Amino acid sequence: MQSFEEGFETRAIHAGHSIEPVTGAVTTPIYMTSTFAQPTPGEHLGYEYSRSGNPTRAAFEACIASLESGRFGFATASGSVATATILQLLKTGDHVICCDDLYGGTQRQFNKLFARFGIEFSYVDLSDPSSMDEHIRANTRLVWIESPTNPLLKLIDIEAVSQRAHAAGAWLAVDNTFMSPYFQRPLELGADIVMHSTTKYIAGHSDLVGGAIVTDDDDLGEQLAFYTNALGGIQSTFDSYLCLRSVKTLAVRMQAHERNAIAVAKYLEDHPAIDRVLFPGLASHPQHELATRQMSGYGGMVSAYLKGGISETRKFLEGVSVFTLAESLGGVESLVEHPALMTHASLPASVRDELGIGDTLVRLSVGIESEADLLADLDQALS
Repeated sequence: MQSFEEGFETRAIHAGHSIEPVTGAVTTPIYMTSTFAQPTPGEHLGYEYSRSGNPTRAAFEACIASLESGRFGFATASGSVATATILQLLKTGDHVICCDDLYGGTQRQFNKLFARFGIEFSYVDLSDPSSMDEHIRANTRLVWIESPTNPLLKLIDIEAVSQRAHAAGAWLAVDNTFMSPYFQRPLELGADIVMHSTTKYIAGHSDLVGGAIVTDDDDLGEQLAFYTNALGGIQSTFDSYLCLRSVKTLAVRMQAHERNAIAVAKYLEDHPAIDRVLFPGLASHPQHELATRQMSGYGGMVSAYLKGGISETRKFLEGVSVFTLAESLGGVESLVEHPALMTHASLPASVRDELGIGDTLVRLSVGIESEADLLADLDQALS
């Protein structure tokens, strides 16, 4: 069991890692092997086949588990694979309550894949935790949330939702991609499972695709270990190495992301071309108090509504130069995207309209470049 007494920065560098005994290498080697020799049939030295376990991947899994205050970590080929692996805990006839403002790819997977197998999904605005009460059923087995949500940055009281989920006999799973474990640790707030698209802040350099699952529950850990191995959607050895390398600087990167995001949010809030800014670190955010209580920082994601229409929004998106118009988030470089046409295009137009994902909404993943350059770029693009 990993001790959580050491500081976050220390665990980010050392958890899951040990000095390589043959050469004394101070970084975990990349074990590029598919299989491992056995001294006698049926007995091995801890590893038998890299789908079931690989030393490089195991080091990263132990590290991310420690950072999320859990004991069981699983690295997957993508965030979507992590989601699909967690859904294997369910069976036909089970019911899931989800927050309404959810990553489009997650909704697509729920509605077009798992719904085909008789799993039911209800989408609820859980910014008020009591709103889930009328949607709980006898067959509710899982509550799935993001906090902050994607892309509207609504916050959900994880502790309050976990209490309601557990009272109903359901698990709570939290997609913690936007915050990273540096700013928020859902397991400490009562969640049963936390997942990440490690493509984003964990890896942080826009050079890999990956996912992670963490739990501190023995039974869930055993089941998830089985499903991860049985499905085979494991993270590659090299990508696991890249995540293990990147997570060492997670703390300092998240500090820089947040610092720039605060500056960008304040700048946009005062700009005459901006109608409204969504950022938990602003006093104007309707759940700013919850943000200060539930998280240790506000993250690097900012959403905003521009004044005008789709034409003005396109001009802005095409006019940036330091920001890059691209999907994804969490890398050291700043990105900007149009949710309605990009990350959430798979949602029906009626659902986007109901949520407020309209033509003038843009989402910014604020990187770690010089603050002055980011503000100057926004200024020229908005002009």
